[in-house]
Amino acid sequence: MKAHRIYAIVLRYLYLLRRSYDRMSDMFYWPAIDLIIWGLTSSYFSSLQGGNQQVISILLGSLLLWMVVWRSQYEISVNLLEDLWNKNLMNIFVAPLSFYEWIAAFYTLGIVKSIVSISFAAILAFVLYHTNFLQYNIVFVLYLPILIMFGWTLGMMISALVLRFGTRVQTLAWSFPYLVSPFAAIYYPIATLPPFARKIASIIPISYVFESGREYVSKGVVDYHSLVVALMMSVVLLILATIFLKKSFDKLLQKGLVSVY
Repeated sequence: MKAHRIYAIVLRYLYLLRRSYDRMSDMFYWPAIDLIIWGLTSSYFSSLQGGNQQVISILLGSLLLWMVVWRSQYEISVNLLEDLWNKNLMNIFVAPLSFYEWIAAFYTLGIVKSIVSISFAAILAFVLYHTNFLQYNIVFVLYLPILIMFGWTLGMMISALVLRFGTRVQTLAWSFPYLVSPFAAIYYPIATLPPFARKIASIIPISYVFESGREYVSKGVVDYHSLVVALMMSVVLLILATIFLKKSFDKLLQKGLVSVY
């Protein structure tokens, strides 16, 4: 892979960001709305428990972690859709750009925009609710690779389906992550799920992260074993999703890139 090619694709999408109000709203407006709604909700729950600040930290912290997953998958699936809508996919691959350089650019965008959105939301949480998430920065670093890799996995699965079936399944870019979210136990313990849902949660790596995050905020304890398991699962799922996307891309090349539009 050539770094300058990856940089060129990243720069291309960043140029789009400057004049795209919907993309700007995805980075700032919706995170702010989510933070305000969940912040007020957690403040209400906190008041019912005698002003327990942990309730606010747990709910808002879970929201920030979910933003990482959402942003990571969004940059892969929606940027692919952007190229399909503009009939630009063929133009991109006329250049000497490899499949893996193309994907690496999406990975980079996901990381950069995740950091921007999370930083903005964390500052807003501190200003509005006096919740300082910097105190959890060391633990957050442990969670970050798992969250990002699972987001990439979702993004590549969605992209693979879009390449196979065309833009008629484009709604998956917005709906599929929320289909997974109930089993990830973002805002509640896995124990609250029914038995069949717990089995599904056990194969979703980020469920271990959210469970660990709640335990750390409430007890100050990190379950490193569960995080290692989640990391290994994330790597395996990411490899499988990459293979699936590559096979879909190769099949598309056999048909001709224009067949996806």
